[in-house]
Amino acid sequence: MAITLPDLLADPALGLVAEGTAPPPAQPIQWVAVTELEDPRPFLNGAEVVLTTGVRLKTGAAQRAFVRRAHEAGALAIGFGVGLTHRRIPAAVLAEADVVGLAAFSVPYEVPFIAIGKKVADALSAAQYAGLEELLQGHAVLASALLGAGGLTALLGELARMLGTDVALFQYGTRIADARRSGAPRPPASSPRAAAPGRAASPADGDAAPAGSHDPAPMVPTTWHRVPIATGLKDRCTLAIAEPYAHAAVVDYAKSLISVELTNQARNRTGARTATGQLLEDVVRGTLTGPEAAARLASSGIDTTARHAVLIVDVASGQRRSLRTLPLPYGWDRLSTGLVDERLVLVLPAPASPDPAPLDPAELSRYLHGAGLTACIGVGGAYAQPTGLRWSYFEAREALQRGQAVNRADRLSLTSLLMSSADVPLADLAAETLRPLDDFDEAHGAGLVTTLQRYLDLDGSVAAVAAGLALHRNTIRYRLQQVVTLTGYDPAVTADRVHLYLALRVRALG
Repeated sequence: MAITLPDLLADPALGLVAEGTAPPPAQPIQWVAVTELEDPRPFLNGAEVVLTTGVRLKTGAAQRAFVRRAHEAGALAIGFGVGLTHRRIPAAVLAEADVVGLAAFSVPYEVPFIAIGKKVADALSAAQYAGLEELLQGHAVLASALLGAGGLTALLGELARMLGTDVALFQYGTRIADARRSGAPRPPASSPRAAAPGRAASPADGDAAPAGSHDPAPMVPTTWHRVPIATGLKDRCTLAIAEPYAHAAVVDYAKSLISVELTNQARNRTGARTATGQLLEDVVRGTLTGPEAAARLASSGIDTTARHAVLIVDVASGQRRSLRTLPLPYGWDRLSTGLVDERLVLVLPAPASPDPAPLDPAELSRYLHGAGLTACIGVGGAYAQPTGLRWSYFEAREALQRGQAVNRADRLSLTSLLMSSADVPLADLAAETLRPLDDFDEAHGAGLVTTLQRYLDLDGSVAAVAAGLALHRNTIRYRLQQVVTLTGYDPAVTADRVHLYLALRVRALG
């Protein structure tokens, strides 16, 4: 433990005598500076005890100036060696020390300055050794907590205990783990405030719960000290420590452990989502059905005897790689997730009735936006059995075509049902039907496909299509006749209209 001036003065082996009226400070002594210079300031860093015999301090002015300069440099006290140049501490030194509030003490002639320096050095060395030993013990405790069953939460719990304050871990702007200091109860369960629409919660939000959070006991500190965590991802990962906080070396080690753990978690998410995605793809393609599909899904945590809804997250093409490792916010992270066609597929159990805090796709959308992703979410209906999972998937994929942040399927459409069967070659049929129109449009810029799409969307109203495209009705009729000539299908005939409609819908669904 570091030594203080009262400790030095209380040591009978040194025989130091406090003089003057300024009380000895309780601040730890950082060093002992021996000097006979009139101006010791260039050689002081602060928190030192300055020892001198005053051999050059022959006048009262020089003595007072020496005290002022030592005080300006941050010295804790002046120790004056008596019995050599001066029989006692000069009155000018004591008077000026009293004025500036600097402690002063006399050092007997028989006590060498080196004895005081050794006393302080030994104390500093012991304190440094104790701190190093404590740090190594802290390293072992944190590593053991992380490697145990508690994982990151246990590590943060030990760190909070060591620091005596609350800590939390934020990734992509949302809180993924936290811990409170030992002995501090969590606040009572209440309706946690969600993050403001359009952004995810951050450490600066105080007691705001993260987007998607259903934690009944949110953290409530008002000010965070934020420490960045390097993970190799552009995820804005931050370790937040509640103020007041003074730097502790154990935090640097905790940062390293957290960084390694989050990197491992990202790698594990990639593997798990790839494997689950392959399973889901087999189910939705119809190549895995019946009891075998139910058993395989159950091994991935999906009980097909209960109803589930499928959510599909689609992001901009340049952001799709991030879906492999993207952590999900609290509540969403327990869902089975997989990658199908470079989209993130989440299998959401139908909420129990009543469920006080069901997962809301709008909260997930806000989290994705806060993570910097241009994302759309398609939400299918909730059905049981592997077949129901297929239906929900194609409903969600069809709903994505609306392009909103969150898109819910209205009902199971004929297109979705047909596309849920791998035995129906809809994509090939659609390409064969529309290829003549595509080729003609590319060669002549005729807009036949656009005109046909508008005609079908507007229930066959030539007038409405003409108004929407700002064209004459006869132009619309001429284009529709070209459709008949090129494809052999007449959009005015019900059977042909259904065929053309399905071809356009299948193309839109990819």
